[in-house]
Amino acid sequence: MNIRHRLWWGALALALGAGAGVAQAADYPDRTLRAIVPSPAGSAPDIITRLLAERMSRALGQSIVTENKPGGNGIIAMNELRRAKPDGYTFGVFHAAAAVVTPMMYKAADFDVQKDTDVVATIAYTPMLVVANTSTPYKSLEDVVQAAQAKPDDLVFGNPVHGSVPHLTAERIGQIRKAVFRQISFNGTSQAIQSTIGGDAQVYVDGVAPLLPLVQSGRLRALAVTADKELPGLEGIPLAKNTVPELVSTGWFVMLTPAGTPPEVTQRLHEEATKALAEPDMVERLKDLGTYPMPTSMADAQTFISNEKQIWRKVIDDAGVKPE
Repeated sequence: MNIRHRLWWGALALALGAGAGVAQAADYPDRTLRAIVPSPAGSAPDIITRLLAERMSRALGQSIVTENKPGGNGIIAMNELRRAKPDGYTFGVFHAAAAVVTPMMYKAADFDVQKDTDVVATIAYTPMLVVANTSTPYKSLEDVVQAAQAKPDDLVFGNPVHGSVPHLTAERIGQIRKAVFRQISFNGTSQAIQSTIGGDAQVYVDGVAPLLPLVQSGRLRALAVTADKELPGLEGIPLAKNTVPELVSTGWFVMLTPAGTPPEVTQRLHEEATKALAEPDMVERLKDLGTYPMPTSMADAQTFISNEKQIWRKVIDDAGVKPE
């Protein structure tokens, strides 16, 4: 076979391959999808994933089965996602800690979310809520900061899990205001809340969803929310940035697929996720969780992840936290 013939056959093969890819994309999806979540059933990431999957399923014409893979600070779920075939039939909805903080905090987390997965869409964000045990004298975040400045390492500031966004948010408060807290990381939100109500921690920080009902019922006292602006459902709660300059700290949720998923497939998932987030009932359900839609372009989602990695890397380094 001469060179001209080889080139012709090569071009034909490429054309046929491209045609097959177009056909495959046009047929997508033709079977059930699965959504991997790094948290247990009933958690905020799980609820958000199921709300999203329900709406995307209607648009895609296929079922989406949610698979909970808790444990290992998100490592178990991330490894499951990385091992999946990059064909668009497996995606994950990961929270900030599992996606970007875990690799900085744990040696066993040998992944980089921007290299080992494709970032499909940012889904939603939730600010952190700082609360106090109602028997304490603290009526504001400024009260807490001043107490910690006056008696370093005396005030007990709780967070749900070591290496979580709430944990690092408390670190940032101390770093910015030169206040030293005695941080306690509990074994999850449920234990942490009960311990705070019981007085084991004087002050506690976590996402809005588990804390707001306890604030509304008077069992905990809201001191500040780490949002950039006043948000629906959180009216009247002071912004932390007014006490701790530039402190805007949010947990967030992002949709990921295994690295190498066809671009036309990730684009379809991105479009359907974005449409779902715009549905009025979805917006209301998210608000009930203290969570707010965060739609962006795929390019902006990548930039967002890069920025978040830089922010938390600095917080961890400044705190002198070493990987476990």
